[in-house]
Amino acid sequence: MTVHAGEPGTLWIVATPIGSLEDLGPRARQTLAAVEIILAEDTRRTRTLLAHAGVAAGRRLYSFHDHNERQRLPWVIGELSQGRSVALVSDAGTPAISDPGFGLVREARAAGVRVCSVPGPSAFTAALAAAGQPPLPAALVGFLPAQRAARRRRIADLAPWSGTIVMLLSPHRLAEELADLAAGLGPQRPATLLAELSKLHERAATGTLDELARSGECRSPRGEYVVVIGPPAAAPARAATAAEVRQLYEEATARGLERREALRETSRRLGVGRREVFARLLEDEREDPDR
Repeated sequence: MTVHAGEPGTLWIVATPIGSLEDLGPRARQTLAAVEIILAEDTRRTRTLLAHAGVAAGRRLYSFHDHNERQRLPWVIGELSQGRSVALVSDAGTPAISDPGFGLVREARAAGVRVCSVPGPSAFTAALAAAGQPPLPAALVGFLPAQRAARRRRIADLAPWSGTIVMLLSPHRLAEELADLAAGLGPQRPATLLAELSKLHERAATGTLDELARSGECRSPRGEYVVVIGPPAAAPARAATAAEVRQLYEEATARGLERREALRETSRRLGVGRREVFARLLEDEREDPDR
């Protein structure tokens, strides 16, 4: 089924550029031109974007942000229920992820309203693609709390996660937040710090969290930052004891495998070479001469 821009009673989640205005796609332009209501995190920024795209704002533009979302919700759901087409945009990127909109999407779905995405720019995916850290699995995290105790609790909650972490950082607390991340996740944790994605002065630095916390970027932060933190180093596997090797080997021979095949299977199960298996078996015999 094809859903057309401006279709009555539809809430459109429209991604907007995170830097270069040229990143606004044709389908996003079409949707913003067709809908009857545009909800914007900052109406001034959205007017600039619409003007660049050649889309008339008219009287369709309404503010929708963290401070008025609760008050606006009943009105927006009412307009959608009456068949109006509505587009939601944030200042940059994809709404309803780290920007306002989640509550609206939830209420719209609960009311039986059709919700459609117009995909496009996202700081999370742009950073993850360019960072050079393992991309999956990844946890997407918004901004850390400004208050230090709350921030450290949030970082402690993330510590058990064994995958990559993608996080937005405040330029006003860049050094402090990176230092807290190094303390909570490990100073040697690999990471890539990206600034001003898709803008003229885009830049990136890769190192450990400790190195990034002490980098020149922290001494004079400028712009918007995303940090992509790679997975922690895997703990070295515990070497199997001679007795454990003996047990696996004897299980193989008990199933009727010849000596060579039993050595090969034991080697495969332990992830070590057959010579090491043989050496461990000899070691076990020396420890227990009665075998």
